[in-house]
Amino acid sequence: MKILYHHRTAAADGQLVHILELTRELEAAGHELIFVGPGERRKDVAVETGESGGLKRLLPRAIYEVIELGYSVPAFFRLWRAWRRTKPDVLYERYNLFFLAGLWLKKLTGIPMLLEINAPLADERACFDGLSLRGLAHWSERAVWRGADHALPVTQVLASRVADAGVHSEQITVIHNGVGDGFLDYQPSGRQFPWDGKLVLGFTGFVRDWHGLDRVIEWLSADAPADAVLVIVGDGPARPDLEKRAAQLSVSERVYFTGVVGRADVPDYVASFDVALQPAVVAYASPLKLFEYMALSRCIVAPASANVLEVLTDQKDALLFDPDSDQGFQQAIQAACASADLRRDMGRSARQTLESRKYLWSENAARVARLAISAGKGRQP
Repeated sequence: MKILYHHRTAAADGQLVHILELTRELEAAGHELIFVGPGERRKDVAVETGESGGLKRLLPRAIYEVIELGYSVPAFFRLWRAWRRTKPDVLYERYNLFFLAGLWLKKLTGIPMLLEINAPLADERACFDGLSLRGLAHWSERAVWRGADHALPVTQVLASRVADAGVHSEQITVIHNGVGDGFLDYQPSGRQFPWDGKLVLGFTGFVRDWHGLDRVIEWLSADAPADAVLVIVGDGPARPDLEKRAAQLSVSERVYFTGVVGRADVPDYVASFDVALQPAVVAYASPLKLFEYMALSRCIVAPASANVLEVLTDQKDALLFDPDSDQGFQQAIQAACASADLRRDMGRSARQTLESRKYLWSENAARVARLAISAGKGRQP
């Protein structure tokens, strides 16, 4: 099958991980992919940096949003030229806000369209970054969601929001994130870390204030075992405040920041964790780190939010805490640190859950291919 893969992702973060892993597995299964997007197909990726373009920071918000919408025009012509040159069987697009090019191609040519949805970006942008043209944003989001032949949200929580936007349930299939061979087949490299021999609480990814890692630092200064340390693999805007707080509480020597780490090195770091942390989560997200923790049999501490409960079960394959409880997070950490047997059992169960439910990029690619074939048949006269 020939798949026209369309995206607007330029960042080297979790988005690019998704692109690289899924398309690699589609090609491994024998499908031909034609890439249309920034850089067409990048192969460099690190732990999420969260960096955005300078244009967004410099321009007034409304002007930047108009430019985003206008980008759909040249994007459409690139997409149309690729369609005319290669005659693909299906269009697979990663949804982005104010991004109408794929919808236009589908309406013009009749090509079946699968739409991967990772977030309700109109609401997300309004909440976290600010959004000026809210009516236009919601209109464009609904138009693209409804216009696709099949929508692929990454959680059931997000699927409910897609359905509320008017997409029929039979056109929605949830495909959670997953892991690939780098985590599934991990073999220790022999790499040594400054925290070797310690009781390691670890976190990977872009460090935001709302992640609540300050609570771990406070716990280190009060109730933690003497050999407990916090390792943060990644970077982000919360780092200066966390470093300052660690200094104030005299635990700086027990808090390690690695900075940005190359993707190929991440399994080594995660394997060094005794307790793997997901302190907070966006309500509709499918966090990559959870599946990576599971693949490496780590003992996971995470909030018992609806999207996490789609994947993990408290006291079976993770220690989940009430996200509305001030003490729940630290109590879960204390329970994990208190028992090596508990950590081992939770880690093993997490890996078993990953395998039994097939949270694998290879399985995701197979599901995408089946849906693409079905969508193609459904559009034949």
